[in-house]
Amino acid sequence: MSESLVVCDVDKDLVEKLKQFRFRKQTNNAAIIMKIDKDKQLVILDEEHEDISLDDLREELPERQPRFIVYSYKYQHDDGRISYPLCFIFSSPQGCRPEQQMMYAGSKNKLVQTVDMTKVFEVRNTEDLTEEWLRDKLGFFR
Repeated sequence: MSESLVVCDVDKDLVEKLKQFRFRKQTNNAAIIMKIDKDKQLVILDEEHEDISLDDLREELPERQPRFIVYSYKYQHDDGRISYPLCFIFSSPQGCRPEQQMMYAGSKNKLVQTVDMTKVFEVRNTEDLTEEWLRDKLGFFR
């Protein structure tokens, strides 16, 4: 078997960007999309988005390639309070090449630990990435 599970490191600039993102002051939804540079075996920045809805974010994701997303979401609780949870979403669509899926899956935990995330979700079909889906997932953290 030529392919073995590769756990990729996280680009140092990306780690710094994610730390800054965690403490951002804006109150809109925003996202950082990350991908793996296979040659360097490194998780790197793919795209950044300010004021992006989940519908728009879904459109930005490739159909047949995995991506890691850190999403800052304006969440209105049932009692009227507003919070801004930072969500880590692993998008691993069906139809990805198995070796690519393994590389992302093997690197997910290291990335989650590196950026110190607690709200970690996975989506297998980008069509499922909706506001209703995220609110349902976040309901667990009330």
